Amino acid sequence: MRHFGHLPPAVRRRLFHREPGEFHAGSPARTLSVALGATLYCPATRPALARDVVKQARRGVVSMVLCLEDSIADAEVPAAEDNLVRQLTELATDGAAPALPLLFVRVREPGQIPRLTARLGPAARLLSGFVLPKFTEDRGLPFLEALAAAEAEHGQRLFAMPVLESPELLHLETRTDTLTGIARAVEKYRDRVLALRLGVTDFCSAYGLRRAPDMTAYDVHLVASVIGDVVNVLGRADGSGFTVTGPVWEYFPQPERMFKPQLRRSPFAGPAEALRTALIEHDMDGLLREIQLDRANGLQGKTCIHPTHVAPVHALSVVSHEEFSDAEDILRPESGGGGVLRSAYTNKMNEVKPHRAWAERTMLRAEVFGVAREDVSFVELLAAGLRDGEADA
Repeated sequence: MRHFGHLPPAVRRRLFHREPGEFHAGSPARTLSVALGATLYCPATRPALARDVVKQARRGVVSMVLCLEDSIADAEVPAAEDNLVRQLTELATDGAAPALPLLFVRVREPGQIPRLTARLGPAARLLSGFVLPKFTEDRGLPFLEALAAAEAEHGQRLFAMPVLESPELLHLETRTDTLTGIARAVEKYRDRVLALRLGVTDFCSAYGLRRAPDMTAYDVHLVASVIGDVVNVLGRADGSGFTVTGPVWEYFPQPERMFKPQLRRSPFAGPAEALRTALIEHDMDGLLREIQLDRANGLQGKTCIHPTHVAPVHALSVVSHEEFSDAEDILRPESGGGGVLRSAYTNKMNEVKPHRAWAERTMLRAEVFGVAREDVSFVELLAAGLRDGEADA
């Protein structure tokens, strides 16, 4: 699979200086953790789950979570497990199905991991791993142990994606100890932890909060402080860190906007003005801003609960030509001794040693999301993704 692989080749050639590379479920974990992109959550109770997975794959989704936890009622769990097994078995035997997204199951308790993999049998090969809810050291280790046992039993690689969403992580008096414990747990199972996901909805719930569509997670200071501390401890660029993904965007319509739109007119000048209007009408301008703030705060990818969120996440994940040029200059062998370089765009200075980690991360993102042509902005990438998604809907 590849990002933007659902676009016609001629469109990709027009948009990309360097096209996104291919990857698959067996690719290195470092590649997959960045390639996750917009991870689309879907309740495991959906009657047409198999068809939904195929549909989203054709629309450019490369990672999905089939949820058995908060998205369904407690009484629905047995039926949801039955449906999940039935639908994945159907997918596994469908010879006409396209390349499927990386599939993960969000479970409620550790025992579900061996139980589901055993029930799936050969169809378990479709799974890339499990999402582990409300992760702390005490609650998380049994999940990781169950995953390791299932991996050994079935002879296939299974990744864990812990969700950091517990009140102990939010509350100031327990945050440091909780973060330290989480760090111990994920380090013990480092080879199996693909990424750490942030459960911002649960953080807000602890204080009875809910952000509006014209506010980002970073406008809620309680939440922003936790994100900063998680990245501080678990997202370091010195080799000890993990990929930390952006929080879910909770879109819900509101009859009247309280604040002015956050999308500047200039990137959308001309024919793209209609796209800007459509994004504002659907309260997507806040999402675009939050994606940019995710990146600025050290997060990659994003949890998504609606297919319309996928194209914006992927469009803003593409490396711009300017970013690529700077990263390439910083990483040139002759620059290894350090120093300061003038940007090829003549608008900044690139400091070789301080910016090296940024450059390495940027090049990894370029491998999976590609590099835009010099005259192509995220607006063109977004418009292409949205047009194709509407055509396939």
